[in-house]
Amino acid sequence: MSTSPAPRRAPFTATLALAGALALTACGELRASDAPAGAGPGASGGPSPSSPAAGASPWVEPGAGDGAPHHNENNAYRRPGEMSPGHARDARREADRIRPVLERLWKQRTWDPATVKAALLRLGYEEERTGPDGTRLGGTLTVTEMLTRYENGRYVTPEGTRVGLRVHDDACVTGFVQESNAEAVAGGPYPETGCFAPPVGH
Repeated sequence: MSTSPAPRRAPFTATLALAGALALTACGELRASDAPAGAGPGASGGPSPSSPAAGASPWVEPGAGDGAPHHNENNAYRRPGEMSPGHARDARREADRIRPVLERLWKQRTWDPATVKAALLRLGYEEERTGPDGTRLGGTLTVTEMLTRYENGRYVTPEGTRVGLRVHDDACVTGFVQESNAEAVAGGPYPETGCFAPPVGH
């Protein structure tokens, strides 16, 4: 009783040899489907340009500044409104009137609010008035001291003056004069603070 196993083994042996050859030639190749969990295409050399930075939240909004979730929503109060083209031109024209006055006061080293207000009222502006509930009652010019800030364990108010001029409901001039410099620029109003940028923190 003779058997002839050789012919049956040949195809099986060839199949094993072919599988081994394929395994060897694939060695060292990393395909997207082979990447370990959490590893992106740039795993061998750091994050790829389109992948989030290591440790970044997957819930970050596009263009979200420091990368915090809800950054844009939480900082909406710090974004000025849009100006119409015509009102933007008007605001730039008023900024061009105010800037030389602030620069002159800066050169004279005079930047207290009373002096700055008197100089700007001479340009024909009227001081803005508001009611107890914040309702605007008239006028367009607001002149105030600089924002208080926390420094070296205490609150300090730097020398200088901030200026806000409401040119239209959607257009302002914001300026300042202080020891280091003076400036006046056109921009839209802020949702909660009018012509002045709100302080950091909320």
